[in-house]
Amino acid sequence: MDGINWGRVVGGGLLAGLIINIGEFILNVPLIGAEFDEVVTSMNREPPGDSAIMIFVLMGFTLGILAVWLYAAIRPRLGAGAKTAACAGSTVWALAYLYPNLSFMAMDFFPTKLLLIVIVWSFFEVTLATVAGAWLYKE
Repeated sequence: MDGINWGRVVGGGLLAGLIINIGEFILNVPLIGAEFDEVVTSMNREPPGDSAIMIFVLMGFTLGILAVWLYAAIRPRLGAGAKTAACAGSTVWALAYLYPNLSFMAMDFFPTKLLLIVIVWSFFEVTLATVAGAWLYKE
């Protein structure tokens, strides 16, 4: 093994990030957008504007790159393939979505139903995105 192929990490990560961003758009606009905006407005806050959305899009691509990097890092020990990619994706999901959303739930920051939808949706979104990104990765 010669090490991590950084070009493939970035390429696969951008594919994973694209899938994450598409999933986030579907979740946050047609599925829960109105309910989210209602909750945010009830807290005397403005719903996210264009600058916040741009940050979220960049974070989606960054998350995709990190997920494929984790896949590349654990691949020598666990082997190449979808199972290892799903392991990397679910790890990234736990750190990026599960932990913070459970924290919001514990503080009663958002409605539990809304947070549970985000937690479940994002599990499939990030795991599938990582598997797709890992498909492009070769050492």
